[in-house]
Amino acid sequence: MPHDLDTALTGISGILVTPYGPDGDIAPQKLTPVIDKALAAGLHMPVVNGNTGEFYALTTDEACTMAREVTAMVDGRAPVLAGIGRGLRDACKLAKVSAEAGATALMIHQPPDPFVSPRGTVDYVKAISGASGGLPIMLYLRNDAIGTSAIADLCAVPGVKGVKWATPNPQKLAAAISACDPSIVWVGGLAEVWAPAFYAVGARGFTSGLINVWPERSLAIHTALEASDYKKANALIAEMQAFEDIRAEEMNGTNVTGVKAALQELGIDCGPTRAPSAWPLTEPQQTKLRDFLRRSNLI
Repeated sequence: MPHDLDTALTGISGILVTPYGPDGDIAPQKLTPVIDKALAAGLHMPVVNGNTGEFYALTTDEACTMAREVTAMVDGRAPVLAGIGRGLRDACKLAKVSAEAGATALMIHQPPDPFVSPRGTVDYVKAISGASGGLPIMLYLRNDAIGTSAIADLCAVPGVKGVKWATPNPQKLAAAISACDPSIVWVGGLAEVWAPAFYAVGARGFTSGLINVWPERSLAIHTALEASDYKKANALIAEMQAFEDIRAEEMNGTNVTGVKAALQELGIDCGPTRAPSAWPLTEPQQTKLRDFLRRSNLI
C-alpha cells in the first residue's frame, strides 16, 4: 500500500525498542503488541533501528533482521522508517536489506566517527542512497556544530526529504530551515518535551520513545501542536515529564532502560538493555517509574 511520506514525516516517528529473549538474542516478535497498540492509537510512522532501538548495541546482521521483521509486522499499515548507520559498507548493506524488506524511507544516523567531515558525510549519504536504490531519506542530525552551510549541503543531496533535528538549539534550527529547500520537513528529534519549542520555529512532527508505552498521549500532544494549542500541548507534556526525567538520568544512560522497564510493568517483557546502557533501573528510579505509571492510569 503506498503511503504519503511527507504527511507521515509531519506526524510522529515512533522509535521502537529492540526486544531480547532470555538468551540475550534479539526477539523481534515480542514487538507485536507494541506495534499493534501504537498503530491502533494512530502512530504515523514506526521506526526500526533508531537509538531507542539500541542501534549501536546491535550487530549489522541483527539490525538487518530487525528491519525485515518490523516491516513484516507493520504489514503495510503505515510507512516504515529504517535507521541506517555505522561504517560505510555496513550502512550500505543495511540500506539495501531495508529497501528489499519494504521500508518506505531511510533514517541516516549522523556518523559518530571522530574524524567525520561535512563533505565526507555528503559522500556517505549519497552512497547509502545508491545502495538502497534511491529510497527517500531523513537525515538524523545530533550535532549542529557542522554549521548551517554544511547542513544545507546535506539537505541538497537528491532524495533527502526530511531532517530529524536532535539538538536543543531552536535558533540554529530556524537558521537551517531558512537555508534549505522549503520542501524539506524538519522533525523535532528530541521527543515530546522539546516539540513545542521546535514547532515554534517551523518544525513539524516529532520523534517519540513514549509510543512504546503510552502512544495515546503522544498522539494527543501531536494533535494539540498541529492546532497550535501550545497551552494544551505543554499541559499534556507536563503530565509525562516524570517519565522523560527518568530516561534522562545517568547521562541519558537510562533512556532505553526507562522504556523497557515501563513495558515490563505493563506486562510486555522486551528484555533488558545491552551494556553500556544502564540495566536495571535503580530502586528509586523504579519507584518513580511505578508512581508515574499509576498516576497515568497505565497500571
